[in-house]
Amino acid sequence: MADSVFGIEFDGGVIIAADQTNARSILTYQSNLDKVVQLSSHSAMGVAGPNSDLVNFSEYISKNFALYQLSNDGIQLSTAAQANFCRNELAAALRKGPYQVNILLGGYDKKTSSGSLYWMDYLAALTKLKYGAQGYASNFCLSIMDRDYKEGLTQDEAVQIVEKCIQELKVRFLLNQSNFLIKVIDKDGVRVVKFGADPADN
Repeated sequence: MADSVFGIEFDGGVIIAADQTNARSILTYQSNLDKVVQLSSHSAMGVAGPNSDLVNFSEYISKNFALYQLSNDGIQLSTAAQANFCRNELAAALRKGPYQVNILLGGYDKKTSSGSLYWMDYLAALTKLKYGAQGYASNFCLSIMDRDYKEGLTQDEAVQIVEKCIQELKVRFLLNQSNFLIKVIDKDGVRVVKFGADPADN
């Protein structure tokens, strides 16, 4: 897939980054798309895939989590529970109308005071990891993360690794992905650290 989504855990949270290009065939429709969708106050998922499935699946998942919270006196699902719910929905859709989405889901759990990152593909495979990438970005970014990742990373160190990945894509990748969005998920919730183009500008 031509989308670039990658994420990394740090001590106390998770960072997820994605390109902001919305393209199909030989056309670019948009260069300020937000592919890192907030699911709850302390979780988000980076989605790689066609824009229709990206919007459809991410909105379906986020609204289900909101419904669960409303139905259970404000209780939020843990990041692991959210990842398994997403995985189950992908598996259920597999033989009906598969969602063409590959996902990195990250969140912060108040009970454990730590962040966690989960990798999923459109075939409903699920695994927990410290860092990962989806799409062609994995060919460029995983070696950088292999080299630079260490236990106990600070947020600033994790952002530096993500920025190295973005720079590598801009230099080496055939496609021109000019804008990237970086979000951090920690004890303070989900927030934007940096963007190439403001998603609010339509």
